[in-house]
Amino acid sequence: MSAYDFDLFVVGAGSGGVSASRRAAVHGARAGICEEYRVGGTCVIRGCVPKKLLTYSAHFAEDVEDAAGYGWQVEGARFDWATLIANKDREIDRLNGIYLRMLEGAGVSLIEGRAELEDAHTIVIGENRVTAETILIATGARPWTPEVPGIEHAISSNEAFHLETLPERVVVVGGGFIAVEFAGIFHGLGSHVSQLYRGEQILRGFDRDVRDALAREMLGRGIDLRVDCQVARIDRRDGHFVVTTARDEVIETDLVMYATGRRPNVQGLGLAAMGVETGRNGAIVVDDWGRTSVDNIYALGDVTDRMNLTPVAINQGRAFADTVYGGTPRQMDYRFVPSAVFSNPSVGCAGLTEEEARESFDVDIYKSVFRPMKHTLSGREEKTMMKLIVDAKSDRVLGAHMVGPDAAEIIQGIGVALTCGATKAQFDATVGVHPSAAEEFVTMREKFVAQEAQAAE
Repeated sequence: MSAYDFDLFVVGAGSGGVSASRRAAVHGARAGICEEYRVGGTCVIRGCVPKKLLTYSAHFAEDVEDAAGYGWQVEGARFDWATLIANKDREIDRLNGIYLRMLEGAGVSLIEGRAELEDAHTIVIGENRVTAETILIATGARPWTPEVPGIEHAISSNEAFHLETLPERVVVVGGGFIAVEFAGIFHGLGSHVSQLYRGEQILRGFDRDVRDALAREMLGRGIDLRVDCQVARIDRRDGHFVVTTARDEVIETDLVMYATGRRPNVQGLGLAAMGVETGRNGAIVVDDWGRTSVDNIYALGDVTDRMNLTPVAINQGRAFADTVYGGTPRQMDYRFVPSAVFSNPSVGCAGLTEEEARESFDVDIYKSVFRPMKHTLSGREEKTMMKLIVDAKSDRVLGAHMVGPDAAEIIQGIGVALTCGATKAQFDATVGVHPSAAEEFVTMREKFVAQEAQAAE
């Protein structure tokens, strides 16, 4: 009989922690888990899922407008924020219940409360003290805001899901995927949106063509997107807020939302006392197996600040459980992980950006920009951008990128192809689904040559 209460105890019941504990239990481990808020974590409770539901709602405004081109007359359409939020909350409650039942069904013991490590094998959760042979930290990340005068007047994405009313004017500060998604949500639901980003272009780290294409579409829709724009201060005045930029520009608004990044959620865990090494922004340092500097303590998900995506955390959790308890050691493969930005229009990416690929390969670029078929009748001025990055020597497709309707849905299948090592010749040999936007990925034949390269020739 083990000297510990649990074989595995997981701190944090988000997607990664739940997947790890359930898989470990299936392999026969006595598993426990704790959570201080609600089971489901950032993605289910205050991230991906509720944000996607709000994104769906925001798209209906354009759908109603586009309907006229197809012969539909939609009279009296109106939006009610309270109804949307109530329906969203009901769905989150349902998902929270499913996660609770999944833990119970797998035999994982749940303890509610905030955890602190007392030593390498002991966790204190409120009045409870438990011991475990192995500890897994899966506490995720939290919104981070810079020290700006008046920052106390701003909210984060956490609070955005619980606003009592839809503000008429919104300032979104930030240029990452959360910022562009919420800018699209508020704009689509009827708010006047200004998005301010201190960098030279939104979506830093994404392929340059993706960044430029999305920025053009956002501006074209009427979002006041300002790059190279730093907030100097925020003031409250006569029931609204005034944002002053470093260039002394003044923007009056009803809501200021900061989406300027997230930091690993490690405060109060007692990691330093345990000798658990942390790095940039407090992220827990792990090896390729997820092991920390303390042999029996592991970490996964956003708290390690590697590839901060929910499906990645889930797969890290499963790989951890298979390795430690399933007798089938395996590591997470990060090379061709597909991802999406639920902006308006959406973004889908898999594999390397052009900038990353050029660091190690001679590449051929295939790119297409076209008007989606849907808008030939709607009259909307929107362009879809698709791009393939190919290793010129091996013909292997290294990256695929898209900005346009249904990009997130389309990129999943492309991600399978890239994971399997598909070549451009195999893309070309694949019969397209016609008429569809997706077929463009298998019909791009001409290599893209930038204008400056053509001029040099």
